[in-house]
Amino acid sequence: MVTSATLPQSGMAALTTNQKRGFLAAWGGWALDGMDAFIYALVLVPALTELLPNSGIEPTPANIGYYGSILFALFLFGWGTSMVWGPIGDRVGRVRALMLTILFYSVFTFLCGFVTNIWQLAVLRFLCGIGIGGEQPVGATYISEELDEHQRKMGAGLMHTGYYFGFFFAAIANYFIGANYGWRWMFIFGGLPALMVFFIRYGVHEPKRWTEKFGDARHVPPTMAQAFGALFTPTYVRSTLVMSGLFLVSIVLLWAGSIYVPTAVTQLAVRAGSSAPDAARVASYASVVLAVGTIIGCVLAPMIAERIGRRPAMALFLTTLGLSAAFGFGFVFYLPEGALTPFFVLTFFMGLGGANFALYTLWLPEQYTTECRASAIGFISSVGRFVGVALVFLLGTSISRYGSLGVPVAFVAMAFVLGLVLLPFARETKGEALPA
Repeated sequence: MVTSATLPQSGMAALTTNQKRGFLAAWGGWALDGMDAFIYALVLVPALTELLPNSGIEPTPANIGYYGSILFALFLFGWGTSMVWGPIGDRVGRVRALMLTILFYSVFTFLCGFVTNIWQLAVLRFLCGIGIGGEQPVGATYISEELDEHQRKMGAGLMHTGYYFGFFFAAIANYFIGANYGWRWMFIFGGLPALMVFFIRYGVHEPKRWTEKFGDARHVPPTMAQAFGALFTPTYVRSTLVMSGLFLVSIVLLWAGSIYVPTAVTQLAVRAGSSAPDAARVASYASVVLAVGTIIGCVLAPMIAERIGRRPAMALFLTTLGLSAAFGFGFVFYLPEGALTPFFVLTFFMGLGGANFALYTLWLPEQYTTECRASAIGFISSVGRFVGVALVFLLGTSISRYGSLGVPVAFVAMAFVLGLVLLPFARETKGEALPA
C-alpha cells in the first residue's frame, strides 16, 4: 500500500494545460447540471399552469403540487438509471462519456421548451435525469485521475461547488429570460451546455492514469459488464454496499436539509405578516444562504478530511446537517414568533452539512482501481435515487397527514444516525494514494 509517507511533499505542482481544461470541463459540466436541474424548480408553476389544461387536468394549486411531485419523482428515477454512464466511462474513456452526458441532458432540457402537454414533459424530465445524473461520477473520475495526489483532493471539493453555482446561473437567467420571455425560453436556454461539448472535444484529453493503463492497442479497457461486475467481487463488495448505504443517508438528509427550506421559510414569513410576494423573496434569500453555506463546506471538506480522516469528516458533516435540520424543522419552525432569524442561521449550517457530498468525490475514487472507478462512483451515487422516488411520496403523505412539514422533515433528518452506524464499516483511505 502506498501511504502519504511515500508521496512527494514538495507542495502542489503547477497545473498543466490539460489539467486546467479538464477541471474546467468537469466543474462547468456540473455547474450547468445544477443550472438545468434548478430551472425546473423555477418554472414549475407557470409551466404546469399552462400544460395541465392541455392534458385535461384543472390547474389547481393541489394539482400543480401533485403533478409537480410526480415529475420530480420521474427525474429522480432517471437519475438512478444514470448509473449506466459509469460503465460507459470505464469502457470508452472519461472524456467521451463526459461529452455524451452533457449532450444528453442539454438536448432533452432544450426539448422541454416545446412540449404541449404534461405527459411529454414527464418523459423529457426522466431523460434529463439520466443525463444530469451521469455527469458528476464521470467528472469526478476524470479529476481524480488527471490531477496529482495533492491537487485531486482540493479539486474534489472545488468541483462540487459547481452544482450550487449552477443555482445562481439559473436564478440570473430566470431574472432576465424567464421573467421577460416565459418558461419555455428558460428550458431552451438550458440547452446551451451542449456547446461545451465542442470545447471538451477539441481541448481536453483523457486523464493520464487512463492513458497509462489503456493508451495503446495492447491494453483493452474492460467491457461494461466487466466494469460493473467488479463492484460486487470480494475485493470491492464491502465498499460498494457500505458506501451505497452512506450515500442513501445523504440523499435522505438532502430532503430534510435543503429541499423543504424554501417552503418552510415561505410559511414562516407569511406567519410573521409578510405578503406572498415578500415571502417568496425571503425564501429566495434562504436559498442563497443555503447555497453559500454548501459552497463554503465544499471548500472546507477536503481540508478537514485530510486532517482528521474520511470517516470522522463524514461523521462531522452528516451530524451537522442532521442536527441543524432536526432542530430547525422540529423546534424553531414551531416558535410562535421570531423564528425566521434562527431558522436562517440553521439554514446556513444545513448548507455546511450538505457539503458531505463533496467528500464522496474525494473518498470514492480512492477505493477503486481505474478499471471500475467510474462504474463504482456512478452506481453508488445513483442507486439511492430510487429510494428517493419513494421518499417523495412518503414524506409528502406524512406532511399531509400531520398537517405541517416541520415534524415529518425533522424525523427524516434523524437518518444521520444510520450514517454514523455505517461509518465504522467504511474503509478509511486517509494517506493512501489513488489506486492504479
